[in-house]
Amino acid sequence: MANKRPTREEALNLLKKYNQNESLLRHAYAVEAVMEHFADLLGEDREKWGVIGLVHDLDYEKYPDQHCTKVREILEAEGWPEDYIRAIQSHGWKLCSDVEPVEKMEKVLYAIDELTGLINATALMRPSKSILDTEVSSVKKKWKQKGFAAGVNREVIEEGIIMLGMDKDVVIEETIKGMRNVAEEIGLKGA
Repeated sequence: MANKRPTREEALNLLKKYNQNESLLRHAYAVEAVMEHFADLLGEDREKWGVIGLVHDLDYEKYPDQHCTKVREILEAEGWPEDYIRAIQSHGWKLCSDVEPVEKMEKVLYAIDELTGLINATALMRPSKSILDTEVSSVKKKWKQKGFAAGVNREVIEEGIIMLGMDKDVVIEETIKGMRNVAEEIGLKGA
């Protein structure tokens, strides 16, 4: 690939080469859709943001102890551009990476990665089991319940939202909208 822009097809093939877990794939599709949604919202490069969202956890299934580190090795070997690799590494800032999110794209990824998990869990608790009728108020109510979706790092989401300089409700609402675009693919279309 020699540092040319990776296509979605190339990114998806690479993702599936390293990931077979259905819930990890669904998470990748959710983050991709939300990144595309935010790119549209902010007038940024939709395809680039989507591809980065799609492969952000590329190394997680096979190399959980080297998450956000092994990905550099894999993507460099594939000839991916440095800014893509850096953005992907930055989503693990303070958790498993010392790469701080500085670009707008990196800040969005940092904020919404964990947030998609919280929204996903909230949607599954609804009678409809659907993202299509999940509201900001429901997500905020579940956010306050520390035992709910306990694996979701709320501090990371808060920090990401602060970095973005956006209102928390707006970030939650726009993340829900992005996830609605792939409701079926992520198993949240409901009955």
